Amino acid sequence: MNSQKIPLKVTAVRFARAVRDFSSSDVGKKANLMFAGLAALLFGVSGLNVVNSYVGRNFMTAIADRQTPEFIRQAIFYVGVFAALTVFSVIARFVEERLALLWREFIARRAVTLYLANGTYYRLDVSGQLTNPDQRIADDVRAFTRTTLSFVLLLFNGTLTIVAFSSVLWSISPLLFLVAVFYAASGSYLTVLLGRPLINLNYDQLDKEANFRSSLIHVRENAESIILERGEGRQQILLSHRLDDVIANFRRITAVNRNVGFFTTGYNWLIQIIPALIVAPAFIRGDIEFGVITQAAAAFAMLVGAFSLIVTQFHSISHFAVLVARLNSLLEAIEKSQTTAESAIEIVERGGCLAYERLSLLSSNGTPLLKKLSVSIPLGSLVLLTGPSQAPGTALFRATAGIPTPGTGRIIRPGSNDIVFLKQRPYLPPGTLRQILVPLENAGEISDDRMFQVLRELDLERVVSQAGGLDKEQGWEMSLSLTEQQLLAVAKVLLAPPQVVFLDRVDTTLGSEKLRKILRLLSDRSITCINSGEANDARDLYHAVLEYSEDGRWTWTPNRA
Repeated sequence: MNSQKIPLKVTAVRFARAVRDFSSSDVGKKANLMFAGLAALLFGVSGLNVVNSYVGRNFMTAIADRQTPEFIRQAIFYVGVFAALTVFSVIARFVEERLALLWREFIARRAVTLYLANGTYYRLDVSGQLTNPDQRIADDVRAFTRTTLSFVLLLFNGTLTIVAFSSVLWSISPLLFLVAVFYAASGSYLTVLLGRPLINLNYDQLDKEANFRSSLIHVRENAESIILERGEGRQQILLSHRLDDVIANFRRITAVNRNVGFFTTGYNWLIQIIPALIVAPAFIRGDIEFGVITQAAAAFAMLVGAFSLIVTQFHSISHFAVLVARLNSLLEAIEKSQTTAESAIEIVERGGCLAYERLSLLSSNGTPLLKKLSVSIPLGSLVLLTGPSQAPGTALFRATAGIPTPGTGRIIRPGSNDIVFLKQRPYLPPGTLRQILVPLENAGEISDDRMFQVLRELDLERVVSQAGGLDKEQGWEMSLSLTEQQLLAVAKVLLAPPQVVFLDRVDTTLGSEKLRKILRLLSDRSITCINSGEANDARDLYHAVLEYSEDGRWTWTPNRA
């Protein structure tokens, strides 16, 4: 990444919009009240710090003058101020964390909604234009909200500190006040100069860490395939390369941190001695009390700290710049995917109809897969889609499902609730068996007896006992075979029958006998079925065969009445 990846104007606009959207949302009133409460608490902390500086001065003067009654009185004041500061600070921290959590929830929910809307997650995955969107939504949003709020409060508190302690330090020594301003400005400039590379390095580090983690997840999710193919060596090489990238980049980060650390450590040490060097001569001459030295040191440290946010918070600021850049790229990628030109294929949703009008499909390199397909498939019929290669059938499957596919023409199909697509490898999300079998919109409408009946028809009775009943959560990919997973997907279709089901090479997981049984069950329920499979797959059960050739031409052959 280079500095051009963080356009300051766009970033500032997005940041302002994020704050505005949050404050005007349905939780905005609560958030505004919490922020107002935080501001009041910080006013209190700042005021108590000023009071504490005077109490501390009198406390140290009483010690120097050996005044026992005054020492005891100031000690009591000291304890009282510290107790009040503790209460105010702890409550302020609690409110800050709750406000950050509220903001994180708001942004994360909106990000998830945008990510899942209109197939955005699919387009981002296929295009490869954005790395690790999951990490950006989960980790970066959390860090962004927490860090942003922390910086806003630091700036607010720093402003209060400057206002409160400038007059205190000026009254003690105008020279010391000017030294504080110059010292903080010089320190901030040198810190930025030394630490600027951290922004790029931290950006890269987050991606490299995510790539390493995703490779480990890949091994876990494909453990069986890897062990069958004896692919451990290849995976070890890949993981080693990813780990090398992580370590090499982090070494560069530690080198920059070392240079920044040399400067900031010395910078912070000098803060402790500079006030004494300037104020002590006045005490030696007898112009001021001893406690003024302590007060000057405290006021100088507070004022320099307020002016030196860049020095004291540079590591956090560099991470914050990275977070803003990554979230900015996430939003840009989402917006770009939503405005990307769609396929030239027109999809019309019309209940009770499945038809293709002059539909032409192309491969990614422009090779014709199907040419001007025009056919109307009667509802309730079984159709075999076959040919010398899988590509045209898969392309028709994807185009009918609404996945952007190169081509032209028109597809007329039922609405999304009335058409189901079953891939060669089924997808069963983690959850209970009931959640797998019964769509959310049909919850409560399908009895347990009906579920058991369909499972018996598909020889899946043992899955219920294996799963511990209908309502125990499971991870199905590891607990069931691929055939059982596919049969569960079919069971879901049979329980809430759609008008149309489109199968893509399911014969490879089900086998010929099970496929014949499923086709009969679908026919008995008058469910239209298009099966992209082999030409000899239960051909006698189909009402028609749609066959394509290598050059994209096709033929429609009725099989039986």
